[in-house]
Amino acid sequence: MYVDWEYYKIFYYVAKYQNFTKAARVLGNNQPNITHSMNRLESQLNCVLFIRSNRGVTLTPEGELLYSRIASAAVQIQDAEEELSASATLEHGAISISATETALNIYLAEKLRAFHTDYPGIRLRISNHSTPQALQAVKNGEVDFAVITTPAEVESGLKMVELKPFYEVLVGGRTFTALASQNLSLKELNNYPLISLSDESMTRAFYRQFFLDHGAVLKPDTEAATTDQMLTLVKSELGIAFLPQPMAQDALARGEIVQLHLQEIIPQRSICLVYDHHRPLNTAARKFQQMLTKAAPKRP
Repeated sequence: MYVDWEYYKIFYYVAKYQNFTKAARVLGNNQPNITHSMNRLESQLNCVLFIRSNRGVTLTPEGELLYSRIASAAVQIQDAEEELSASATLEHGAISISATETALNIYLAEKLRAFHTDYPGIRLRISNHSTPQALQAVKNGEVDFAVITTPAEVESGLKMVELKPFYEVLVGGRTFTALASQNLSLKELNNYPLISLSDESMTRAFYRQFFLDHGAVLKPDTEAATTDQMLTLVKSELGIAFLPQPMAQDALARGEIVQLHLQEIIPQRSICLVYDHHRPLNTAARKFQQMLTKAAPKRP
């Protein structure tokens, strides 16, 4: 037997308020339509649900049984409708993002702050991953999308969009001030203690190839887990390092470190958004993705 859910919805409100007129007012309907719908429901269920009187209605035993089942379902549906409405208006929701440390520091944090100001009800979950880990998280569906730094090898099924280009600079502590007036070659860097990220990082692979392209070999003396650690080690006079210019600029301006100059040009890198275009995003994630891509540089 098929019964229109709308009849059950009307029944719920009539039983809740024990009055056809009140139920009609809540539903934005009129009393004759409500009465007609309940007559149809009783006919389809082949039982009497209400005892009518001038003061309203009371439920029969059959009506009480139906109401005990319908009430919980109606409340859950109302809750779901409210949650969906709040999600659609970005009052509530959640975004899960995998980000590399550099992408978070020089790009994503600022965008997250602006988004959170506009939509404070959206929960943010940020995972700190290397580029390969971030790409795997997107592929596995563990996050909505990733914000990473190049170089990156993106598998088919994933889409990568450039968000912001950036350059890196060679820096050292104050003890390297004398070198700041020289033009160093990559081969000459082997004469100085070099700080680098771990061998598994894409940044390390990037510089390994950069050195090889110019007939030099990358031989770091110290390995750090993060770019923040590298900056700290440079300030502590443990060596020289390649750092993203946006991360180094404050320390350079304060004179805590010095910029060294290379004969070779360090290739440009990029902050990129990576997502699975086959997997739909929720409203909040879609809105934030649109914010990121709207601000992305346009290709000529």
